Amino acid sequence: MKNTWYFMLSLVLAFGLHIQDAQAQRKKKAAVPTKDVNINAFKFRNVGPAFLSGRIADIAIHPDNDNHWYVAVGSAGVWKTENAGTTWMPLFDNQKSYSTGCVSIDPSHPSTIWVGSGENVGGRHVGYGDGIYRSDDDGKTWKNMGLNKSEHISKIIVHPDNSNTIWVAAQGPLWSKGGERGVYKSTDGGNNWKQVLGNNEWTGATDLLIDPRNPQVLYAATWDRHRTVAAYMGGGPGTAIYKSTDGGENWTKIHNGLPRSNMGKIGLAISPQNPDVIYAAIELDRTKGGVFRSSNAGGSWTKMSNTVSGGTGPHYYQELYASPHKFDRLYLMNVRVLTSEDGGKTFTQLKERQKHSDNHAIAFKKDDPNYLMIGTDAGIYESFDLAENWKYHKNLPLTQFYKVAVNNAKPFYHIFGGTQDNGSAGGPSATDEREGISNKHWYKTLGADGHQSATDPEYNNIIYAETQQGGLHRVDLVTGEQVYVQPQAQKGDPHERFNWDAPILVSPHKASTIYFASYRVWKSENRGDSWTPISGDLTRNENRIELPIMGRQQSWDNAWDVGAMSNYNTITSLSESPVQKGLLYAGTDDGFVHVSENDGESWTRIPVSQFGLPGRSFVNDIRADLHDANTVYVALDNHKEGDYRPFLYKSTDKGKTWNSMSSNIPENTLIWRIVQDHVNPELLFLATEFGIYVTLNGGQKWQKMKGTPNMSFRDITIQREENDVVAASFGRGFYVLDDYSPLRNINKAAEADKGMLFAPRTAKWYVPRSNLGNTGADYYIAENPEYGAVFSYYLNGDYSTAKQARKKREGALNKGNKDVPFPGYDELDKENSEKPAMVYLTIKDREGHIIKHLKTPARKGSHRIAWNMRHDSGTPINPNSSSRGWFSRGPMVIPGTYTASLSVEKDGEFTAIGEEVSFDLEPIYEGTLKGISYEDYESYRKDFTELRTAIEILSHKAEKVETYMKGLYKAVDQTLQMPSAFKAELVSLENKLSSLSKQIEGSASRDEIGERNPPSISSHFSVAFRGLSTTYGPTKNHTNSMNLAKEMLAEIQPELESLIQEVQAYAKKLEDAGAPVILGSL
Repeated sequence: MKNTWYFMLSLVLAFGLHIQDAQAQRKKKAAVPTKDVNINAFKFRNVGPAFLSGRIADIAIHPDNDNHWYVAVGSAGVWKTENAGTTWMPLFDNQKSYSTGCVSIDPSHPSTIWVGSGENVGGRHVGYGDGIYRSDDDGKTWKNMGLNKSEHISKIIVHPDNSNTIWVAAQGPLWSKGGERGVYKSTDGGNNWKQVLGNNEWTGATDLLIDPRNPQVLYAATWDRHRTVAAYMGGGPGTAIYKSTDGGENWTKIHNGLPRSNMGKIGLAISPQNPDVIYAAIELDRTKGGVFRSSNAGGSWTKMSNTVSGGTGPHYYQELYASPHKFDRLYLMNVRVLTSEDGGKTFTQLKERQKHSDNHAIAFKKDDPNYLMIGTDAGIYESFDLAENWKYHKNLPLTQFYKVAVNNAKPFYHIFGGTQDNGSAGGPSATDEREGISNKHWYKTLGADGHQSATDPEYNNIIYAETQQGGLHRVDLVTGEQVYVQPQAQKGDPHERFNWDAPILVSPHKASTIYFASYRVWKSENRGDSWTPISGDLTRNENRIELPIMGRQQSWDNAWDVGAMSNYNTITSLSESPVQKGLLYAGTDDGFVHVSENDGESWTRIPVSQFGLPGRSFVNDIRADLHDANTVYVALDNHKEGDYRPFLYKSTDKGKTWNSMSSNIPENTLIWRIVQDHVNPELLFLATEFGIYVTLNGGQKWQKMKGTPNMSFRDITIQREENDVVAASFGRGFYVLDDYSPLRNINKAAEADKGMLFAPRTAKWYVPRSNLGNTGADYYIAENPEYGAVFSYYLNGDYSTAKQARKKREGALNKGNKDVPFPGYDELDKENSEKPAMVYLTIKDREGHIIKHLKTPARKGSHRIAWNMRHDSGTPINPNSSSRGWFSRGPMVIPGTYTASLSVEKDGEFTAIGEEVSFDLEPIYEGTLKGISYEDYESYRKDFTELRTAIEILSHKAEKVETYMKGLYKAVDQTLQMPSAFKAELVSLENKLSSLSKQIEGSASRDEIGERNPPSISSHFSVAFRGLSTTYGPTKNHTNSMNLAKEMLAEIQPELESLIQEVQAYAKKLEDAGAPVILGSL
């Protein structure tokens, strides 16, 4: 017994010390390196798509120009168009909040725009905001005006006659009580706010109306609601409709005729034709509801019908609009818009053929009764015939992707992901089209709400995709067939609880083995044709209705809504060690990590409370280390309890102990996913609520990466063959960081004496095509990676010019309001004559012959420069003009191995940077017909270069003669003899020059009217040049044209030389006759 007590005591002490250690790790993190390594060259590019767009929260049309629109997007900031949607500008990319709920234009000063941050719906996936923003310059710049703890703002009204008075409906935090919620009023332009309605616990405000006749009269709908990871309560005792008759200073509840039970979300509308008529769409118990109407300014209400928004639930819609063109015509936002012509008695579904569902906002034009603009989960639609037909704006890249996967397709891998309400989609990471990646390159892979996709490493045309709550399909991209492969509960089993975004895992050891998870883990060894459960229930297995919500357990008779949210007590993440087969990890939505070392035969449960975290923290991601079987990473969050701190942990003993890795990740930055480099174990990337982070030292310090808006990224992966990082944003589609491989050694580069040149990845050798056809400015095109071989390099040291250094010093003095000394004229003269330091990248072929020098200003830090895989043009240089246009391009080099070296030039002195690197150019296509050999291509290129040089010299000489003869015409009139003695000979010389020019360029008169010229040197040269414009290479026809150009050149050259001699002799005659000397020479 004594030994038993000793054992128990030691176990308790060990467990307690373990918790203390985990908590200490969170509070006192490891020493963090203070100096960032410059990684500014590594920027993400957006690849779209836009053909699915994304969720719209609100729309505002400019009161004086109905081609100017402002659009508040649920999770992609604010967008503006000044040409009715032909082109769009994002206005909110650099603000602290990416999520917006409403946008309003000041009616007195339309250049002032107000935005409420945080989505105005109660969905499971909404983003949170940080208050209210104002722009005084049409959206160019923004200032946060407060209400930072409101998190979700749904309505802003600006006084029609006084821009300093603003009212705001703040829903308040969704996941917790408190914050700033209710109706707020400002009388000083938003500098200060006063809560005039609501409370600081659960009651916020969701809608707000102003009487167009009297701005002192307002109506407000308050709203109690609370969402947890388990359930959603959409109403409560604080939900009501209020009226103010003193500009919002005091409010009276108006409830005569309204339901007495706890009400849910309320949408309000006021009749523009008769503002005494008020409408209210009210959610009631368990998603029931009704539409109510008051004809006496809220004095009493009449229930008109039982109509309520459905689908995802009233919390997701319920906005009510009264038509400005017809009395008692209503529009209720819903899965499909419901419309009434009789004040809410009867509703019919709006015609929405060829239009997406899930409608959130509507806008009207005051002078067009047939016009409707509707914001949906798939972007913006317009109708010009009162919903008979719809126009879709396919140029707003707002897609919300939950997850991302990539395959190994050639020549450009494809990216796959599932979206919020827009199904699953795939498309290329790049194209061979010079314009870029357009909507036509993307395709749907599955419908409904899309979630995690996964790819098969053996078959690029096999992917896995799923609909919400585990609707797993295997998709054949060749046939388009979607085979339903979701594992099914067997007789006697309970309901198979799948997470809204259930995890798919393709085994790194065998492509045909996949794992899937519900409340238990499933395994298939035949790509989903059959399944075996390999675990029991790994969750708490609770009745969610019995769990506390709004601070306590709630009655059945309430505004419950769990129909369109995730199941609870589910597995959210799976991972298998690529180093040790059968070492599995599973994370849950209710606070557990599980480990199995025997492919699921047994599991060890690890409560996340052992990390020192709240016990029900949600496991967002769990990743086995790619290099060490003992190491595993887990990203968690507790935002569904109102806790927005970043949680990231690492274990080096298969989950027995854990250390925090979140180090310097900012507070309120949720961490969604982590991915590790397959070469350098210290290099990891994070997808977070506000951008993408990278660590170069195993998590000791994180740096935020460039090239993305400040917004949510829900997933991240690596395409290993290309060394690309691919990230799924929740509101702007996919982003790609091309060839991040230099980051593996960038610490060494930063510590090197002078810097480093990194070897580029193999460059794709091809000629970009263009097959886009006719488009317009509204045609969406995303960016391709930079064409050619792209080199990364790092420079240490200061390469500032004297002028730049002086301005930097003076800037610091000016900032401190100190005297700025005059540098002196000699120093200023030196500054003006100083040449900046330049970087030279020198390309050589396999034999060491220099192919090209690339040149760019030298600056400290990381940089990139691209070589277009072409020789220099070889065109002779004219100091008085620059070579431009088609003929200024050099011919393509041939595929093969090349080297590159880097140096910095300053004042004529060159300093080598790093070591020479080797790289390859590889063709991405094999043409149907085989062209000439690379050796013959090179021979042709050299001959062509010689021809080009000879023609340029000939043309330059002819131009000089032409210019010189203009001087002769002036000189002949200034001789001391009669001009008649010289003029005839001058005319004869000019005729000879015209004849030569005609042989070189053709007839100018024919060109003037578009008549064709006989073949000339220029026309044959042009055809010969085309022989170098394809990977097929020159044909016999091209060679023949080059030979003809050579022959014609050989005939003209002696004629021109003879003419030059005649002109020189003629000029001597004029000089002897007393004419002025002509500057310049022949």
